[in-house]
Amino acid sequence: NGQQAQTVDLPTYAFQHRRYWLDLPAPSPVAEFGTPSVDDVDARFWEAVEREDLEALAETLDLAPERRETLGSVEPVLPVLAEWRRRKRESSVLDSWRYTVTWQPAGASRAGANPLPSQWLVVVPGGERAAEGTVGELVERLRGRAGVERVVTVDFDVTREDRAVLAGRLREALAGEPLSGGVLSLLPLAEAAPRDADGPQDSTVPDGVRASVLLMQALADAGVEAPLWTVTQGAVVVPGSGDAGPVPEQAAVWGLGRVFALDHPDRWGGLIDLPAPSTHGAESAWDGLFAGLADDEDEDQFAVRADGLHVRRMVRKPLDAAGAAGAAGAAGGERREVGFSGTTLITGGTGALGAHLARRLAATGAEHLLLVSRRGRGAPGADELEAELTGLGAQVTIAACDITDRDALAKLLADVPEGAPVRAVVHAAGAEPPTAPIEDTDFVGLEEVAGAKIAGAVHLDALLADRPLEAFVLFSSGAGVWGDGGHYGYAAANAYLDAFAERRRGRGLVATSIAWGAWAGGGMVHEAEGDRLRRYGVPTMDPEVAVGAVQQALAYDETFLVVADVIWERFAATYTATRRRRLFDEIPEVRLLAARAARAGTEGNGAGHDADAVPGGESRPFARQLAGVGRAERERMVLQLVRTQVAAVLGHDGTGAIGPNHAFRDLGFDSLTAVELRNRLKEATGLGLPATLVFDHPTPAALGKRLLSGLAPETEPTTGQDLAPLDDLEAAVAVLDPADDVSRTRIAHRLQALLWRLTDGQADQSAGVGEADGELLEAVSDDEMFDLIDKELGLG
Repeated sequence: NGQQAQTVDLPTYAFQHRRYWLDLPAPSPVAEFGTPSVDDVDARFWEAVEREDLEALAETLDLAPERRETLGSVEPVLPVLAEWRRRKRESSVLDSWRYTVTWQPAGASRAGANPLPSQWLVVVPGGERAAEGTVGELVERLRGRAGVERVVTVDFDVTREDRAVLAGRLREALAGEPLSGGVLSLLPLAEAAPRDADGPQDSTVPDGVRASVLLMQALADAGVEAPLWTVTQGAVVVPGSGDAGPVPEQAAVWGLGRVFALDHPDRWGGLIDLPAPSTHGAESAWDGLFAGLADDEDEDQFAVRADGLHVRRMVRKPLDAAGAAGAAGAAGGERREVGFSGTTLITGGTGALGAHLARRLAATGAEHLLLVSRRGRGAPGADELEAELTGLGAQVTIAACDITDRDALAKLLADVPEGAPVRAVVHAAGAEPPTAPIEDTDFVGLEEVAGAKIAGAVHLDALLADRPLEAFVLFSSGAGVWGDGGHYGYAAANAYLDAFAERRRGRGLVATSIAWGAWAGGGMVHEAEGDRLRRYGVPTMDPEVAVGAVQQALAYDETFLVVADVIWERFAATYTATRRRRLFDEIPEVRLLAARAARAGTEGNGAGHDADAVPGGESRPFARQLAGVGRAERERMVLQLVRTQVAAVLGHDGTGAIGPNHAFRDLGFDSLTAVELRNRLKEATGLGLPATLVFDHPTPAALGKRLLSGLAPETEPTTGQDLAPLDDLEAAVAVLDPADDVSRTRIAHRLQALLWRLTDGQADQSAGVGEADGELLEAVSDDEMFDLIDKELGLG
């Protein structure tokens, strides 16, 4: 009855919930009056077939009782239909996930169409490894190019010098003068030939990658804001240009550059690949190089070849009805059977990716699976995985081996039984990629990623080069294809793998590299990373379907394939928000989005360049809330809005870890999360905000001031009185120590007295003390009142 009621303390987190249960699928659509739709009938029919449930099939077909017994004759056909159905559904999904990369002529109109910037800072390799021929000729031709007035060169030897030396050299070369042109890096040209896999290696990270990282860091240290262009040689293969296999060390520099382009769009120029040394001196090649440097079409990835300039594009690559690859073309033509006889070695075999693939191979007849990982049987779930695979009919061996140790890997291969030699390799091992801004990227993290990805591939290739393999599969990532903010080493290592597969194919050996999007269930990305990618438009893929892409790629002997589930409307808009990027221009969905934007009278390259204000923005609820408060309270409210939205973008439960002066980059922001924060703040405030908002205002406090300047400019209504002292008082109150009760009480009493004086003149004097004043008097004790009177009379 409430008489025994009492208050109960509840934990402050009582209403912070996290949902761990999977959402149920939406019910099948039904037509009006409850009649099942055609789609619903179709779904129930195939569901009954897949369950091989004759009774459910008869009900779905609405057969009369006397006709149901006729279904007994089709019972042996149900497994065949069920398998056909599964394969068709999987193939349809995979077709929507399949892409590749191609090169298109840039067009003759570009050559010489635009003048080069007049000033250039050229960073050249120094020391014994300097590629003097190509480097020297390029610098001289740049100096002699029309319109070029100043070319300053800086040399750097990555084998002997460090970041501080290079930064000092850059400052000295510029002598404090701003650079109005561009920075041209020729550092990768010191490593224009593939490494000797049998030679001594001080580092798994290619020297071109190390040098490029140090240059990016040193440019920031020296305060150089000019766009960076990086020149490589043989990093890519342009079909029809007579290219040999790409140089993986050069390709890795491209992976690195794609991440820098996302993280620093204002400091990025692009990547230009020169042809092989035997043809690079052709006049047309130099013309193509300078046309790329002068391009104003928002291209940032060029290949210069004897037949002109080429630009990079990602395109769809579905399989047509006959099974052959679509417009992009397949590597191998007719379908072949890969039986996985003998031993199939899977690195990372006890991890999520390796385990998913092992299950599929065991279920489809693989003879012997050799699952290799650093921990071997000590890996979580290894025993259960072995039992599951054995139950599917495969012989299983789980071994511990560090594949970055060539001797250890050689011993492992030597122990494989002669009766079941290694016939297929899947390199799915990888280290969890560290995320860091380029300024904080260290070579310890780069070595960990490169060791797992690059060293493993190189050792497996060298140790198995003389064996007839059915398959040599490398698991890479979309990060190497289009970049991923903060993942410099990871993108570089995966771009290396893609090029390594092409080079191995050029030697006449089997090789397939698959650049994956996000897998569900761990492996490629952990849960938090998967949530981030999903927000950007790259949802996780069902592993049971994704592994089918491996079998497809092997069946058609494909060299390179991108497999990713992409929501283009979301991903393309985010990817191009800070600057226009042309990589996805040939994707039909992206072209459709661009056409719609053009019809709407907007740019087709994202919403990254809005004006400072949106008409009617002041009518947003948040703007109205600011209207009735003072300056200090406005600052507090806007800062809290920023911190709340930052927490939402980063997936935090609260704002406790987000201080006003914490740098966004230290909190883990990249170009894509920056765009998401911009979009949230734009929606909340009604302001038009640029996609570079986070880069221009690098802390919550700085960003809050930027928002406040648009929401509540420093103008006050004309009242005849200067209210600045009141604003100062409000600001002082806002920073009071919450624990200082004495000061807070004294100030409260004084403010109450001032309020009394303000309202006293408005009260109805004939009625004595007004209602508001009465309430105030009741709240003040006798001692407090005498104290206030003393202060007002100057006696206190």
